[in-house]
Amino acid sequence: MPSLDTQTVVWPGNNVEIDPKAYSSVVEMFELAFNAYADKTAFVGVGGSLTYTDVDRLSRDFAAYLQAELGVRKGDRVALMAPNLLAFPVAMLGILRAGAVQVNVNPLYTPQELEHQLNDAGAEIIVIFSGSTPTLAEIVKNTPVKTVISVNLGDATPVDIPSPPVDARLENVLSFATVLEAGEDLDFTAPVITGDDLIFLQYTGGTTGLSKAAVLTHSNLVANTEQTKIALPEAMRPGEEIIVTPLPLYHIFALMVNMITYSSIGATNYLVANPRDPAQLIAAYRDSKFTVSTAVNTLIAGLLAHPEFSSIDLSNYRAMIGGGAPVQEAVSNRWKEATGHHVLEGYGMSETSPVLTLNPMGQDDFSAAVGYALPSTEIILLDDQDQVVAQGESGEVCVRGPQVMQGYWNRPEETAANFTKDGFFRTGDIGVFDAAGLLKIVDRKKDMVLVSGFNVYPNEIEAHVAMLDAVAECAAVGVPDEKTGEAIRLFIAKAPSAELSEDEVIAHCRAGLAGYKVPKQIRFMDELPKSTVGKILRKDLRGL
Repeated sequence: MPSLDTQTVVWPGNNVEIDPKAYSSVVEMFELAFNAYADKTAFVGVGGSLTYTDVDRLSRDFAAYLQAELGVRKGDRVALMAPNLLAFPVAMLGILRAGAVQVNVNPLYTPQELEHQLNDAGAEIIVIFSGSTPTLAEIVKNTPVKTVISVNLGDATPVDIPSPPVDARLENVLSFATVLEAGEDLDFTAPVITGDDLIFLQYTGGTTGLSKAAVLTHSNLVANTEQTKIALPEAMRPGEEIIVTPLPLYHIFALMVNMITYSSIGATNYLVANPRDPAQLIAAYRDSKFTVSTAVNTLIAGLLAHPEFSSIDLSNYRAMIGGGAPVQEAVSNRWKEATGHHVLEGYGMSETSPVLTLNPMGQDDFSAAVGYALPSTEIILLDDQDQVVAQGESGEVCVRGPQVMQGYWNRPEETAANFTKDGFFRTGDIGVFDAAGLLKIVDRKKDMVLVSGFNVYPNEIEAHVAMLDAVAECAAVGVPDEKTGEAIRLFIAKAPSAELSEDEVIAHCRAGLAGYKVPKQIRFMDELPKSTVGKILRKDLRGL
């Protein structure tokens, strides 16, 4: 291996290194915020709002219950499966304060997906939105789960909001409200939590079709918080920022930026429980007088197209951070016309806590790049022989920094394969540096598809569709889509004399895959293109 110190980029005009041990843990960050911003509104959402003191008290009560009644100890995994409700930050901080590791779960998962994740994480407790309990009921007996805590829409607030009932097939379900009440009278002994302790198991797609968990520590998240603060100097005013959160908190982007980073500086966070509801989405931006938000390209485009967009008060606006999918130039230009500023596009992934790069604030022109490497972050571009490419040439983006994960949960071989000998994480994305040091992503992971900002892996879809007897072979590829950025097009070659309709394929996919993974287009072919060794050539299908 050559020396990999070339093409390292530091934050422009700021050569400082961040201290990943600036705080002993994310818990310490929050506890300092609880004291510094006690009476300030921390979160606004369905059912009302919570001050920093409220979140401190309620999360402490939840931690006490986990510890005293459920026997949770440091390092235990607790799953959290809920949308952006006010109960989310309370539950999360209770889990972390008890020293447990939070397993972030998408509430839209199918039973098959949920079963894999719970088994892989070894989670014996799950905190779950009542509307998602039918999914859990399908598979709970096949998992290690012993305790189910159900969350309603108005939990953690004084408001009793009608919520979906808990599935009757689940037995002895505890209600979050009851747990919080019981926790008031229980003693809590705070465990010693260090930067090396695990904080999240953040699941990401796998090339085998099964998701795998990035192992993230408290130090990883502390580091990425400190890095992000330096990258957004004009939008990090302690006690002054108001952030809107339409992206789900179970996704690492909103979890780190909106929830952890902005809470650490005393921001008020408007949680959008259902961003697909245009009225709910526009209301959060209109009512908040927001200064900052994070979003994906399609959401920003939808916001701009909303007939009531002009009613939003932009007098306090500072920054819109785009991630999860490429920000289109046309969308960023329209955003600048409305706000005076381009969308700040960044780049990262679950394995990197997640932010690696960000465009600086105040750019006059759309960069078509994902920005500069954050402080203390090294980015190199390697060819297929692990040699650093020449300036201006493209190569695989490989990164090293304090925000990079420890590895994949219980997958030592995959961990080893995804790191260079010098400790750089292989992203699988192809990038190039321009003359100014901005990183441009010229191609994503070869086969990954981004649907509304969510990673979709073709192998998973193909493995599920292949279970149909009428399918001889199949392949999934991504195609451009105006609404979701990309959509799945599925090619199928039927077994001899077999009958299979498009509707049957879609119904089968809906039964076993999350909605965003279901193919939008089906194409039937006599035979799929293959290489000389018989491998299906997805690249030959993309233009069909």
